[in-house]
Amino acid sequence: MASKTCASCLRTLHRQSQSIPQRTSSLNASRAFTATTRSHLDLNPGPNVTPRTSIPPVDPARAEGGPKIGTPMPASIRAAAGLKKVAGKATETYTAYGSTEVLYKECALQADYSIPQAGKDDAEMPKTESGEDLGVGEGWWLKELGLQPTFSTWSQVTMLHMYLIAARFRCLPHGSQTWQQHLLDHFFYDAENRMMVNHNMHARGTRNKYLKDLFIQWRGLLAAYDEGVVKGDAVLAAAIWRNVFKATEDVDIKGLAQIVSYMRRALKGLDSISDERLMSAGLQFGSPKDEASVVALKSKMMDLPFEKAPGKPLPAEKA
Repeated sequence: MASKTCASCLRTLHRQSQSIPQRTSSLNASRAFTATTRSHLDLNPGPNVTPRTSIPPVDPARAEGGPKIGTPMPASIRAAAGLKKVAGKATETYTAYGSTEVLYKECALQADYSIPQAGKDDAEMPKTESGEDLGVGEGWWLKELGLQPTFSTWSQVTMLHMYLIAARFRCLPHGSQTWQQHLLDHFFYDAENRMMVNHNMHARGTRNKYLKDLFIQWRGLLAAYDEGVVKGDAVLAAAIWRNVFKATEDVDIKGLAQIVSYMRRALKGLDSISDERLMSAGLQFGSPKDEASVVALKSKMMDLPFEKAPGKPLPAEKA
């Protein structure tokens, strides 16, 4: 009797197990890139090893003109673009991640620097008068304009070029939030890497403090440059003076005017390219030194009396 009861129970359990639907696992195709792959950094390289960064050194032979036409598209971006045609918007975040990485590297090249003493225990790190780590670098921003090759200079010049690309991203018909976020993520990943490799900031709390300050600067920079683009060159020059030149009194006025003209020309050039070319990262920045001839021209407004100059009238003198 007991054996019959056990057999009946077994048959009942077997039927119930077949009626329970099998649970399948699925992957979220729209997973966002919210974290980077951990890479092992050699924080104490040998005496003859140059500190590594995620950005290659500046190549003096690179073209200095406008956006480069016919730039070969990386294989990863070509593959993502082909997959997007089949899968639609599901692959947009992957395409944006690869394209913005190339665009970010172009931004970071403009005032790139290195610190040969980084990672050497017996080497003394050179400092500026304000106490910043001083490195070495090439290019118009550091050599001709005279900015010091420091982390703050690199970050401000990089964010200036990121602003130009972010302004163009706003014109994308399908929205720009994903593209702007990936561009900003690349900047912060590289900034933290430089803090560890070039400036020996091994404490995460210290790095987070500086990264938070950078994010506040980025938010203020967006508003300041937007206001300058809308209200005129004088307002834009004031925003550049506060951010890039740290509001110093001995600013190079000619160099400041060249940057204003350079930003205007870059925004116009970015507006003229297609969305497909922008999303394939097929562009390259020029140099503000090309604006020297434009800045040297005398403005027609200089010969006008103040009362005939366009704009708001001067306040009347009190009796």
